[in-house]
Amino acid sequence: MSRFELTRRHALALTAAGALASCARRSAADAPEGLLRVAIANEPDSLDPLKGQFASSALLYKQLHAPLTEYSPTGGLAPGLADGWRSRDGQVWTFRLNPGLVWSDGTPLTAQDVVWTARRAVDPRTGFADLGDFFAVENAKAALAGEAAPETIGVEAPDLHTVIFRLDQPVGLFPVFMREFYPLPRHAVEANPDRWTRAENWVGAGPYVLESQSALSYRLVRNPSFHAASSVSIPAVRVEVVEDAATRTRLFRAGDLDLADQPPPEQIGFLKEQIGERMKSFEAPILSYLKINHARPALADVRVRQALSLAIDRAFLADQFFDGEASPTETVIPSEAPAAPADLDTARTLLAAAGYESGTPLRLSLRTTSGGRERLAVAIADDLSRIGVEIELLATYPVDMFQAVDAGEFDLALSRFDRGLKSDPNFMLQPFGPEGSADDGGWRGPVREAFDALMNQARATINAEMRSTLYHEAERLLLAQQAIIPLLHERAFWMVSDRVTGVRGEVQPMLWRDLGLAG
Repeated sequence: MSRFELTRRHALALTAAGALASCARRSAADAPEGLLRVAIANEPDSLDPLKGQFASSALLYKQLHAPLTEYSPTGGLAPGLADGWRSRDGQVWTFRLNPGLVWSDGTPLTAQDVVWTARRAVDPRTGFADLGDFFAVENAKAALAGEAAPETIGVEAPDLHTVIFRLDQPVGLFPVFMREFYPLPRHAVEANPDRWTRAENWVGAGPYVLESQSALSYRLVRNPSFHAASSVSIPAVRVEVVEDAATRTRLFRAGDLDLADQPPPEQIGFLKEQIGERMKSFEAPILSYLKINHARPALADVRVRQALSLAIDRAFLADQFFDGEASPTETVIPSEAPAAPADLDTARTLLAAAGYESGTPLRLSLRTTSGGRERLAVAIADDLSRIGVEIELLATYPVDMFQAVDAGEFDLALSRFDRGLKSDPNFMLQPFGPEGSADDGGWRGPVREAFDALMNQARATINAEMRSTLYHEAERLLLAQQAIIPLLHERAFWMVSDRVTGVRGEVQPMLWRDLGLAG
C-alpha cells in the first residue's frame, strides 16, 4: 500500500460527499405498539460479559444482565441484585442479595452463582476481556495468570444470600465497580458452554431476555422474573446493527427508529436544525486519542512521540469533524485548560534531534476504522505530513483493527473509548492503568512502574479528594512520557423519537428499563 497523500481538503470533501439526504418522516402512529426500535453502530462481539470488549456489547449487557449493584436513573450507585453492602475497612466487602431472586427460567439465583461467576472470571480459559478493578480481589491476578486455582480467589458465599469479597488492598469504590459485574446462570452456561448466549438457550436475570437474533438484529422481550420487573414498562425492544452513521440517521428521520446513537459528527449542526429536540447531546466520558506502539524503535523515543502530538491541530479536528461539539484536549482527565495550538517548529526540532530530518523521513502506519473515523485520520495524516512524517493509512473494519492492535501490528492507531455511564472524570484514566482495556501500547520502564504504583494507590484510596490527586499525578507521568496522544473529548449524541419518554438530560438513554413509550 502506498503512502497516504490525501489532505485536509480531501478529508472534508469526503465528509461533504457523505452529507445526509432529506427524507420523508412517517407518523409515530405507524410504529409497532409496545416496541422500542434501536439502532447501534457496531455489532456486539459477545453477549457474554466475561468475553465481550466492545461498547455495543456493554450496552446490551445493561438490558440482558443484572449486575450486583446498579446504575441509578441519574447515573449514580443503586441497589441491583444486592440490596445492601458494607465494609469496615474497604478491603473486605459484604453484599446481601435481594431475597427471592430467580433466573428467567425460574431457577433460584443465589450467592453461589455469584461466586461461580467470579471464579469463571479469573479462569484463563473463560476470564474477563477486561478484568479492571476485579484484579483487586485476592489471588485474582495469580489465577488469571494460571499460577493459582480460580477456587482460591477471595470470594465466598457463607449462605444463599451473602457474598463476601476479600481484596488485596482497600478499594473504596468497589461497590461502584460492581455495577458492571454480572453474575451468570451456572446451570445454563454449563448445559451449553459454547452456545448459552444463543436465543434458544438464553437464561438471564436482567430486565429483558433474548427472544431471537439474526446476523445483525436482536429482539429482546421483558423478563417477568427481573427483580424490579414492575418498573419496566416497554414490553419489547428490537436492536438493529447499522454500521453506517448516515444510514442510521436516514432511518431515524424516516420514522423507522426510536433510538439511534452516533449520528455523523460532521452533521450535528445540520441535524439540530432538521430534527430539533430529537437530537440530544450528553456530557460523556468519551476520549479519542492516538495509540502508540512503543515496541517500534522510532516510537520508543519520547521526542518522536512528543513531536507527533505537537503537530496535530486539535481545534481543526473539533470544528470541522464534530461541528464544534468536541473539546480539543491534551489530557485524558477532562480539564478546563484549553489545548495548545499545533507547534510545527518545535515538532520539527524534536524530530531532527531524534535523527529524522530532510532525507531521512519518519515513515509510520496509522490504523483506523473505515467510515467517519477514516476521514478524521486523513486530517491527522495531513497534520503529520507538515513535519515530514510519511503516513500509510490502513482503514479496516473495527474487529480487524482491534486484532491488529492486540497482535502489536501497528505504529499508530486512531482509538476511541466510551466509558458509558461512568461519570467520575477520573475513570477516564483507568483504561490506561495496569491490565486496563487500553493498556496495549507496550509502554514500559521506570516511569511506567511509577505510573502503575500511583494508579494502584488511587484505586485503594477511599477519600475522593486524595484519590483525585493521585489520579492527576499518574496522568502527569503518562503525558510527560507522551505514552499516548489525547486528541478530543467528545459528547455523546443520540437521536430520540417523540415516542420515547423518560430520557433524562444528564444521562444517556442506555438503561431502557427506565424508558417508556408514549401512547
